[in-house]
Amino acid sequence: MKTFLPALLLLFLTYNSACSQDKSSNSPNLKFTVEEAYPKLSFTRPVDFQHAGDNSNRVFVVEQRGVISVLQNEAGASTKTDFLAIESKVDDSGNEEGLLGLAFHPNYKSNGFFYVNYTANNPERTVISRFSVSSSNPNQADAASELVLLEYNQPYGNHNGGQISFGPDGHLYIAVGDGGNGGDPKGNGQNRSTLLGSILRIDVNQKNGATNYSIPADNPFAKNTEGFREEIYAYGLRNPWRFSFNSANGQLWVGDVGQNKYEEIDIIKKGGNYGWNTMEGFHCFNSPDCDRNGLELPVWEYDRSQGDISITGGFVYHGAALKELKGLYIYADYVSGRIWSLDTTDPQQPINTELLNSDFPISSFGVDQNQELYICGFDDKIYKLSYE
Repeated sequence: MKTFLPALLLLFLTYNSACSQDKSSNSPNLKFTVEEAYPKLSFTRPVDFQHAGDNSNRVFVVEQRGVISVLQNEAGASTKTDFLAIESKVDDSGNEEGLLGLAFHPNYKSNGFFYVNYTANNPERTVISRFSVSSSNPNQADAASELVLLEYNQPYGNHNGGQISFGPDGHLYIAVGDGGNGGDPKGNGQNRSTLLGSILRIDVNQKNGATNYSIPADNPFAKNTEGFREEIYAYGLRNPWRFSFNSANGQLWVGDVGQNKYEEIDIIKKGGNYGWNTMEGFHCFNSPDCDRNGLELPVWEYDRSQGDISITGGFVYHGAALKELKGLYIYADYVSGRIWSLDTTDPQQPINTELLNSDFPISSFGVDQNQELYICGFDDKIYKLSYE
């Protein structure tokens, strides 16, 4: 098909596409595998793995059905406890719906606050709420303590985002998909008057009138006069299912699930427009030509030619167990189960290395209090990445 991109732009896109595929490699010197982190336990569709930041050596596993389990972070753990069970509030009727995210307040040890992201019905919507831990039992939340911070309608049952996390600035970041269906039919990704298709950033420590949060003064669209939602930190995203902060430098890394051809990894900048649905990865979407002016390009993309279909964003690794991976971004594909490391030391020539091909769907990654990496599998298990 004939294109109308300027020659220089076409060369640029060709170069980036080549980088995104041809630099992919396998290291013959490093062999990795996965092992069950808690062989005696299983979890129903685990979608998130968190620690509370309280040095208790506990971990919390979010089950999509509406349950958060807590357990000691020990390989021999044989019991888990329902920390929070809100199945009656959660709509998990769709594959991408349910209880999707958990974040503990930076001062959780003193205030007992934690936050969840879940989908509900009547109407179909996403709910961002705060709960409190029980005053008498550190392994049980007070289910009656829910304080709803934010709700927004979902036009379809998919592309709900899901991740929530506190940034190094102490604000809560929320991943919001474009609202679903194919190709973003409502154009939400480029519409800053809706929360959909964005990364949001709110201050949960201050109220603003009737809302149980406030807008950080340095949000890119704070106090705008154009009708843009002030909560938006970045936009132009399709389904940023999982994101994380690099604990070494605060960079925000997102795995954005693609539509038909390309999965992408973005490093988020304040106010950045990440192109959806004008672009998918480095490529114009549904058009031979598009206006790329002002769009932020991915740091990496991969196509679906080898059975990969849906990116699961991960973490820049800063644990001690896998020293060769330190400083590398570890991520996976949900469908194929392949796990890679991405080295962006030279951002013009990133190096992508396949670490292993697992035999289960990978829904999410998480880290414990020592920054060691864990993997949520939709075979109802939690895994650790280790040497073969």
